[in-house]
Amino acid sequence: MAYEEVLNNPAGFNFEIEQLGEAQFANPSSKEVFVEEGERIIFSSQLKNLKRQLETCEEIPTFEKAGARRKIFHNPAQTKAAIITCGGLCPGLNNVIKGLVNVLEQDYGVEEIHGIRYGYKGLTEASEHDPIRLNSKFVDQIHKQGGTILGSSRGNQDPEKMVDTLQAKGINLLFCIGGDGTLKGARAIAEAATQRKANISVVGVPKTIDNDLGFVEKTFGFETSVQVASEIITSAHHEAEGAENGIGIVKLMGRDSGFITATASLANSVVDVCLIPETPFKIGGTDGICRDLEQKLDRNNHAVIVVAEGAGQELFQNSEKKQDASGNILKDDIGELLKNEITTHFKSKGIPISIKYLDPSYHIRSVAANASDAVLCHLLAEYAVHAGMSGKTNLVIGYWNNFFTHVPIKLATKERRMVDLDGALWRGVISATRQDE
Repeated sequence: MAYEEVLNNPAGFNFEIEQLGEAQFANPSSKEVFVEEGERIIFSSQLKNLKRQLETCEEIPTFEKAGARRKIFHNPAQTKAAIITCGGLCPGLNNVIKGLVNVLEQDYGVEEIHGIRYGYKGLTEASEHDPIRLNSKFVDQIHKQGGTILGSSRGNQDPEKMVDTLQAKGINLLFCIGGDGTLKGARAIAEAATQRKANISVVGVPKTIDNDLGFVEKTFGFETSVQVASEIITSAHHEAEGAENGIGIVKLMGRDSGFITATASLANSVVDVCLIPETPFKIGGTDGICRDLEQKLDRNNHAVIVVAEGAGQELFQNSEKKQDASGNILKDDIGELLKNEITTHFKSKGIPISIKYLDPSYHIRSVAANASDAVLCHLLAEYAVHAGMSGKTNLVIGYWNNFFTHVPIKLATKERRMVDLDGALWRGVISATRQDE
């Protein structure tokens, strides 16, 4: 996301949330602290930027504040909800499912909740799996296991046919748990439903292990991933340290953004080289990775490299790019390239090395959420239910400046959030690794 662009031209960014109609029913919950419709969260947290906007812009950009409303649009007695998980696995999926079910059932009295099997495919005729009827008893222990009890899938489905299925089942509340591709699908469903005046609320819960959704500062599963990745980096360090001229390479998730790689590297000070998609690098030459490794091996007799899966893709010049079922460009294996190029370099110099390459991505994706992510999962689920029951649609629950917000899906998927190379995170990495010396 171009932060400066929002500050300079907020008119080019629509922060408004779609509402299906007038909210006429009293919220049945007696314990909520209600949010008034006019409550907003300011985009910029810095006074200097706020002053600049007040001087140059007619209206400063703000998010609608998330939370329970006094009046709701959907009658709980007539509401049928559905929950769907799409895309790759991520720690916390089951926590979100449990949170959605419990808040729907216990706070709003919604009795019919369907768990759609295997992603958006479960909303089409091609599906061979009936939805699962969910209730608090069914989901009581699912937070203890990784993955998703509903299953997941990739691939684009016809939004018109998915709305057909929703209407046929009488579902008027759909929760879509997923990242960029999932949310774009949710937006298509919401727009198709709105055109039909179907009065279906479509609410997204931000699931991206890369933490790269625009206008959302924090997504669930990220902290767990960093924690597990940090443990694996420690293992790679032990492997490298136990061998003469040992080199450990760890490849982590991050197709276009290096948040996990940078954060895990900073969390574990044994990392010597951190490579992310946001900044190019060379392997050979006087200013390449190999030259840096020579110096580090000469000093410490071992080194650890942590690389994001999307880093260094410019080094695969003759590679034929392929796509997965969701249309995402598949990345070439930068870890394998690093291993081969580093091995060749040191062999040509007559320097013996012992190199180990670890790719723990699927292990990290499938673990259960840690305590911090579990809390975030429940809060995201709670705010998603409040938004859906109040009749809001085509939005994702965001987190910004320590507040939960409503973010239009179009805005959240406009541009991937990336590591700021001048920001504190990357400057901290450079300081810890000394890789620019």
